[in-house]
Amino acid sequence: MQEIKIPELAESITEGTIAEWLVKVGDKIEKGDPIVELETDKVNVEVNSDFSGVITEVLQEEGNDVAVGDVIAKLDENGTAGAAPAQAEAPQKEETKAAPATEVKADAPQTQAEVGNQADVIATPAARKRARELNIDLSAVTARDPLGRVRPEDVEAAAQASAAPKQETAAKKNAPAQVSKQEFDKPVERIKMTRRRQTIARNLVSVQQESAMLTTFNEVDMTAIMNLRKERKDKFVEKHGVKLGFMSFFTKAVVGALKEFPLLNAEIQGNELVVKKFYDIGIAVSTNDGLVVPVVRDADRLSFAGIEREIADLGKKARDNKLGLSDLQGGTFSITNGGIFGSMMSTPILNAPQVGILGMHSIQKRAMVMPDDTIEVRPMMYLALSYDHRIVDGKEAVSFLVRVKEMLEDPETLLLEG
Repeated sequence: MQEIKIPELAESITEGTIAEWLVKVGDKIEKGDPIVELETDKVNVEVNSDFSGVITEVLQEEGNDVAVGDVIAKLDENGTAGAAPAQAEAPQKEETKAAPATEVKADAPQTQAEVGNQADVIATPAARKRARELNIDLSAVTARDPLGRVRPEDVEAAAQASAAPKQETAAKKNAPAQVSKQEFDKPVERIKMTRRRQTIARNLVSVQQESAMLTTFNEVDMTAIMNLRKERKDKFVEKHGVKLGFMSFFTKAVVGALKEFPLLNAEIQGNELVVKKFYDIGIAVSTNDGLVVPVVRDADRLSFAGIEREIADLGKKARDNKLGLSDLQGGTFSITNGGIFGSMMSTPILNAPQVGILGMHSIQKRAMVMPDDTIEVRPMMYLALSYDHRIVDGKEAVSFLVRVKEMLEDPETLLLEG
């Protein structure tokens, strides 16, 4: 009899949630066959069997949290297909995965404790050194990295928190078991948050607590871009097999502006600023399971067609739940487009550890005063740049956004500046 365990999935993944069983008790499988789909913080991954044989027992139901090393099923290498008792079949999906709030909130900390005991904390060498210096337990440090890697600044934050007078209050606030469940007189539905949604919520709150985030706004006249797209769209599709959208223009403009204002392409690591000399641009994509930010690699080296093709491919993979960790890691700056949902203005939240994100919005026709004092109806879009004031000063942020505006209003310069 062999035990099927959750394997080491990736450097930064130590736990997940059983999303779907791909086999049931009595099924004959071969070594390497996928047996279960696991939902992690960012992507879904399939767990393959290390053995050939017949599934005799399933130990974890769909929706259960599991950690690396947990036994999730048992397999008989000498078994006969269909020989297992019917009552031992794999758990079926429930029609709804609703769960009482007290259950949801009590399970997560327990799981985290188990993970801390079973797997090493993912941390940079500098973070480990700083933790030793400050006598900080790494397993108790909250990582702001979306992929869970502990950095030196996380250790510093943990050290400050342990010395803060409000530690007891914060501990009570973060203890789900002490949070009272509000009861309602009218019908409600309680739905367990997915692991991905929990991670998104945790990261967004962390960014606002640990960065000095500010937002500056401007507006861009989209006339030139819209005229250029109208003139070139048919030939562009015919030549490149992909549509000429707005995102390639904005990506090129962002890259050009980052070259002039490099601190917006940096991050903080301890007491150092890491200024990146490459341009991996994250493009926010909304899916049914939440927002993900796949990365267009080396955007400065891609043509307009190359950028549009990459964005289309990543968007499809996101909607089909086929993104891999390599698609999500290492972005240097992000762009999000709330305009596709009709947003006129918003304040985008930073995608840590990045220090800048550009928000696009819907195009609205408005009466604008021209340089010669005439009034024309122009297609206008509000732009929002959120930035980390710890690195980026207001002057630099405003200048960056003005430069983006200038290049978008004169898109021919993007061929040179982008």
